Amino acid sequence: MQIDLLKNAAEIIKESKYCIAFTGAGISVESGIPPFRGENSIWSKYDPINLDLSYFIEHPDKTWPIIKEIFYDFIGNAKPNKGHDALAWLEKAGMLKCIITQNIDNLHQEAGSETVWEFHGNSQRLVCMNCNNHFPSVDADFSQLPPTCDKCNGLIKPDFIFFGERIPQIAYDKSMEASQNADVCIIVGSTGEVMPAASVPVVAKRNGAVIIEVNPEESLFTRDVTDFHLQGKAGLILEELVGVIKE
Repeated sequence: MQIDLLKNAAEIIKESKYCIAFTGAGISVESGIPPFRGENSIWSKYDPINLDLSYFIEHPDKTWPIIKEIFYDFIGNAKPNKGHDALAWLEKAGMLKCIITQNIDNLHQEAGSETVWEFHGNSQRLVCMNCNNHFPSVDADFSQLPPTCDKCNGLIKPDFIFFGERIPQIAYDKSMEASQNADVCIIVGSTGEVMPAASVPVVAKRNGAVIIEVNPEESLFTRDVTDFHLQGKAGLILEELVGVIKE
């Protein structure tokens, strides 16, 4: 049954005119990055209050050591896996227009994907909350926390969305435009729990797109939105899917 689903999904992707991918935390699990929610998740170990914008501004001395531990000592060392590589290959082959991702780990870009709309920002960029200076996290001095801006000495924040912040307008607009134009949407590793990001496949479906889901378990998309559920780990399934497409 799974082989037939793979073959059907591969044919649909090859024949598509505007295929997009929508990715969540599940695609990065095989890179050693735990999801934020659920068993053995980041929020089962750390208090999410540390990523509340108001709390961060009031207590940067308390939040920054935790932010550094999670996003720069741990997640910052992760590498792309076969799932990221497969999506990058599909883009290079002209079969994937863009990736819309909930992830902030930069692994799609590291794998070679070029058109990536980041719904929640990127941990590998930092921004000054005073002068809006942006720079790569590798250029930051984490020896003294909280880090401060070289230009104005203002408070530095990771350039991803904290609780209480709005989705970046450009990323939102481009994601909605892509989902409206899509004739195929590949969901990878998203449970569908986080809004408004989870509206992307719903909008695509509403506009006539075929929805191909890659998830080890059923998600909130599976029964009402998904057309083809390829069940398994993202890296394994996407590698197999690309293999069938190449045949």
